[in-house]
Amino acid sequence: MLTNAGECVFNRCTKDEWPVGVIMSVLWAKGSFWITAGAHRHRISAIRRNPQVSIVVSGSCNPAGCPPGTITAKGLAVIHEDRETKDWFYPAFAGRMPDKEAAKRFEEQLDSPLRLMIEFDATWASCLMTGRDRAARNLARRWAGRIGSQPCAHRLGPRSER
Repeated sequence: MLTNAGECVFNRCTKDEWPVGVIMSVLWAKGSFWITAGAHRHRISAIRRNPQVSIVVSGSCNPAGCPPGTITAKGLAVIHEDRETKDWFYPAFAGRMPDKEAAKRFEEQLDSPLRLMIEFDATWASCLMTGRDRAARNLARRWAGRIGSQPCAHRLGPRSER
């Protein structure tokens, strides 16, 4: 699901600590979620102020054969501005487009002075996958409580105990 995800809901807090989410394109690479935005965006100021963010990825838009469900993750965002990150990120981000000529043009558009990359090294929060699909169940078991090497977040008890 992660390698095929094209969009996510990226959540952060405003200056007055209200949660705000926005749908963004996402790339799963190097064991992290990656998004990109211009330096002038409010979300960049919010991340600099408080790097605690969350992401929700849905499998409903993935190609056939991918597990259904959603993945919700929380973690710390790291802003990257260096050339080395731009050199691998732009081709990977744009290269998912089926039209390679359009992908190259998109890559060139991304490469601008104010463009930043946000790495989201997630701590697993929850994996909600439907039980009707055997592959989804097997994937849920394999990933139970983990993304990469990050430990599982503390599981909450029943709603009656919260």
